[in-house]
Amino acid sequence: MKRLRWQLLIIFLTGLVIGVLLITEQPGKLPSVVQPQEGGVYTEALTGSLERLNPVLDFYNQADKDVDCLIFSGLLKFDSRGLAEGDLAQSWGVSQDGTIYNFVLRSDARWQDGQPVTALDVAFTIDLLRNGGSVVPADLQAFWQKVKVTALSPTALQFILPEAYAPFLDYLTFGVLPQHLLADKKIDDLVNDPFNLAPVGSGPYQFDHLIIENGQIAGVALKASSYYSTTDGNGPFISQIIFRYYPDAASAFAAYQQGDVQGIGDVTPDILSNVLKTSDLSIYTARQPETTMILFNLNNSDVSFLQNKDVRRALLMGLDRQAIIDHLLQGQAIITNGPILPGTWAYYDNTPSVTYDPDAARALLVSAGYTLPKDGTVRQNKDGVEMHFSLSYPDDDLHKALAEKIQSYWQSLNVSVDLEALPYDQLISERLSSHNYQAALVDLSLSGSPDPDPYPFWDEAQITGGQNYAQWDNRLASDYVEEARTTNDLDTRIRMYDNFQIVFSQELPALPLYNPVYTYAVDQQVKGVSVGPMYNPSDRFETVTSWYLVAKQAASTENAPSK
Repeated sequence: MKRLRWQLLIIFLTGLVIGVLLITEQPGKLPSVVQPQEGGVYTEALTGSLERLNPVLDFYNQADKDVDCLIFSGLLKFDSRGLAEGDLAQSWGVSQDGTIYNFVLRSDARWQDGQPVTALDVAFTIDLLRNGGSVVPADLQAFWQKVKVTALSPTALQFILPEAYAPFLDYLTFGVLPQHLLADKKIDDLVNDPFNLAPVGSGPYQFDHLIIENGQIAGVALKASSYYSTTDGNGPFISQIIFRYYPDAASAFAAYQQGDVQGIGDVTPDILSNVLKTSDLSIYTARQPETTMILFNLNNSDVSFLQNKDVRRALLMGLDRQAIIDHLLQGQAIITNGPILPGTWAYYDNTPSVTYDPDAARALLVSAGYTLPKDGTVRQNKDGVEMHFSLSYPDDDLHKALAEKIQSYWQSLNVSVDLEALPYDQLISERLSSHNYQAALVDLSLSGSPDPDPYPFWDEAQITGGQNYAQWDNRLASDYVEEARTTNDLDTRIRMYDNFQIVFSQELPALPLYNPVYTYAVDQQVKGVSVGPMYNPSDRFETVTSWYLVAKQAASTENAPSK
């Protein structure tokens, strides 16, 4: 009877709860959804100053790039995986031999003065790039001088390359300039042209006005362009974006604390801890297009032991890369296992990771013939050759700390390392380019290059006069990267890059350490923000047309009762 009374009580209480729910339920009421609305002003702090709002003049000023990416459009843009998508281009095709590219522009593409964007605008901009004087990088000018560009019609464009080159699409993200406003200008004329302070583009936002304080440009105001629409027919939701300039990240953060801005364009390590403590700031991090590595000179007879792949693997096993990231980089990096950026279409997901294991590293060195003599502190082989070499590194505080930590880890393996600090340009010219080094701590930048194309750094043809500073002479790896850069078939390219990464992971011609991350902070009242892997810091605005400050609640039609 006692057990039965408890069962009856449970049944009674359950029925009571269900009854209350039925009484209080409001029939017909559906869950609400947020619908972004047009309106609002977003203000962001940029580190730096305005020079020229012109995409063929902004190569050396990140603050200008950040504004230009909203004002101007390119033929193409790239998604977070590094795959091309149309911007001004509606479609494109490639000839079977990979040397001819035909593009069709969007018929609705308009300049912010209402004029149509044409193929002549694209050809005009390329002509400025190929004759860029001192303001356009020399290698970019040389590239475009080899490409024939023809406007076939107002909306059709053709490029003819001297030879097949699959990464060509990378070069088509440049901001296009309006020929009808600048037709009589050469690159030297543009440098001081008034256009640079009141530009007209074809992007989602158009120039509104400069913000002048104490006779100086303190900021620039943009407004949503009425001539722009996304592929789904929607324009940007935020009505106005204002950029204000500050000398450093600390000043930018102070401006946020004072309520002057809602976003901080670049959260640097010196302000990171304080930013993380600010509850109203949403923090976004994204992998930067850069890999920090240790290169070995594989053709230096003075350190012949570095030509042994087991020795190189042991040296990597002896580095606690996660501890380096946590302690020296405040966690602002991701361990990497190869030369191709993770998260891209070309990255091999099954690339093996070399974990920190100093005991296994010592055992591997012993099996490679390098033991510790009874009366010594440095490993040597049976011929008395000691494991002793120099590590050159860029002369700045971060790389100094990194080099000293690496030295300490290898010392615990009884490997002796001398450190050499050099200015970065001197490190490249006097050590890497001339192959006058033994090991070097470097940052390989792939900024602005969504296509992985490891050819410049790792193909055997680049040992002499190229950037294969490690002098890695591997015919199989070279075959893979050579085929991958000359075919436009994506499946073939993926397969070739997978094979290349497998060979790289087996040989370890260099030791991949980490990919740094970019940190961006936006006030929580700004909704719809998302940031993917970057190829340039300006890529944080890739989804800006989906950001919003104003929204309304609307009843969801999902699961609504049928009538």
